[in-house]
Amino acid sequence: METENVARRKLRVCVATCNRADYSKLAPIMFGLKSQPELFELEVVVLGSHLIDDYGNTFRMIEQDEFDIGTKLHTIVRGEDEAAMVESVGLALVKLPDMLQRLAPDVLIVHGDRFDALALATAAALMNIRILHLEGGEVSGTIDDSIRHAISKLAHYHAVCTRSAERHLIAMCEDHSRILLAGCPSYDKLLSAHKRDDYADIIKAWLGDSVKEQDYIVALQHPVTTDIKNSIKIYELMLDALMSFNKKTLILFPNIDAGSKELVRVLRRKGVEQHPNFRAVKHVPFDQFIQLVAHAGCMVGNSSCGVREAGAFGTPVINLGTRQTGRETGENVLHVRDADTQNKIYHALELQFGKRYPCSKIYGDGNAVPRILKFLQSIDMSEPLQKTFCFPTVWECISQDIDHILEMQSALAVDLGGTNLRVAIVSMKGKLVKKYTQPNPKTFEERIEVILSMCKQAIADAVHQNCRVLGVGIGGGIIQHGELIHGSTFCAAELGHIMVALEGPECSCGSHGCIEAFASGLALQREAKRLHDEDLLLVEGMSVSNKEQVNAADLIHAAHLGNSKAEAVLHTAGTALGVGIVNILHTVNPSLVVLSGILAKHYEGPVCQVIRQRALSSARDIRVVTSDLEEPALLGAASMVLDYATRRTY
Repeated sequence: METENVARRKLRVCVATCNRADYSKLAPIMFGLKSQPELFELEVVVLGSHLIDDYGNTFRMIEQDEFDIGTKLHTIVRGEDEAAMVESVGLALVKLPDMLQRLAPDVLIVHGDRFDALALATAAALMNIRILHLEGGEVSGTIDDSIRHAISKLAHYHAVCTRSAERHLIAMCEDHSRILLAGCPSYDKLLSAHKRDDYADIIKAWLGDSVKEQDYIVALQHPVTTDIKNSIKIYELMLDALMSFNKKTLILFPNIDAGSKELVRVLRRKGVEQHPNFRAVKHVPFDQFIQLVAHAGCMVGNSSCGVREAGAFGTPVINLGTRQTGRETGENVLHVRDADTQNKIYHALELQFGKRYPCSKIYGDGNAVPRILKFLQSIDMSEPLQKTFCFPTVWECISQDIDHILEMQSALAVDLGGTNLRVAIVSMKGKLVKKYTQPNPKTFEERIEVILSMCKQAIADAVHQNCRVLGVGIGGGIIQHGELIHGSTFCAAELGHIMVALEGPECSCGSHGCIEAFASGLALQREAKRLHDEDLLLVEGMSVSNKEQVNAADLIHAAHLGNSKAEAVLHTAGTALGVGIVNILHTVNPSLVVLSGILAKHYEGPVCQVIRQRALSSARDIRVVTSDLEEPALLGAASMVLDYATRRTY
């Protein structure tokens, strides 16, 4: 009963917001959490530039949204330079532990790539609090990339906006089962925002009574912390171009990053605040801001809003500089990455102003919040807190763990031969520890029964051999860059079931015309029995005492003794295999083809002949060799298990 009660208690979720931008992404989630009090207990923490007058005291809009702010932390050290950013992170780390200890949340939600968020994630990770990171895995310019990826490594769970971001996190060795492809929470509001009837009133309130829809510009340019000098230059050029373009412009003050005070000095030196075409503001409430963006003639600057949110409305955007390099964008975005002249920016304004583009849903479909709330409900608080990373295959160093010293990591390999079924225990070093062989029965059911029986016996014997069996492997493989390709469901490289004839013998898979139906040991055994039943198999020098014992070896023997019928069967089998290999050459263009098994030496010549006759010139010079390995089929099957099961997981 106690376990049941723990499982049913509310999830205590702490949402920490640092600035106006991240609140636009967090607010929809906060509303969702607040609407389900039976499932969630919401704690709101406000810090960073929300609490600074120069940046609009934006904590007030959180209060206007009727959220109870449980904690306000003043964490910003003024200075707007690199040192101030570092000191702000340090100040936050001093203040956050008391707050986190007092609130004791089950999950902390942090957003994006700001230095404040890095402090939050660092403190929570060190205090063993689970972290859900929003919008990880994305790529952009500046130090933001490094901060975003650092937060992702600290976070236990991820809610991403795009498929590319999801793939980036997987490439960063994050656990796929803890990544949610949700979409951007702000899109839940954006995609219905253009339907508001009062947008004209909002435009008039911010830009004047005479300004009409699509006849004004929204400008928002932030400093690039890794190149402040160039940021200042681009900002000056942007302002000069906007003044020359002579359209009403709503310009927002930059964020609090290093270099922002220099940008503000430029803005004031050029008299922007007194210019009749400009309205300079520190903050616009998000619901009004998106109306202004949705109905603007153009948006210019380097804000992520331009490459993300503006696409939901098809608003033309001019992206200046490198701050958003790598972001996924819709066709509405025109990049001026090397914004080194006023003329370039002016020309971009001429090209973009007043256009409309198709609405883009790259960053969301309007259903992010329900997905995130469901994801939060699925978190198992009894799971170990320690993260695991899923690293790609690496060559292992010699292990000093006592279990590894005492045990031999092994695999069970299964070979479904035409005459015999074989199972082997294969060690990590490729040694056949023990092999089991049984005749291949006639029916499928009998074969499965024999295979299972041999596998059970092998597993029991493995214990006595001090072997730890990591898995069972059946089949062949394609090797790329020294690694086996497994496929999404471990079914890659079913090469035997490549179809080489529309009409052909029935295959064991149920289809017709597969390579295996022509060239496998079972296929040759079938043809040998057919010829023997028709008294066409035996030639001088051959004898078979019992027709049930006729197999592929008898067919090969007959062919070597000059039996034309047997020779024709082998020629057809070799041709079928060759045609299949030609298809593989044209698909994956390998550097080497290795034939293995007891039939390999009989097929090498016919396969090479088919390649010469039928392959494209670019693939005709491929090397075809036979394997010298002892029991290559068993070793190949074992390698599929050993390669995958010994991947490092921390």
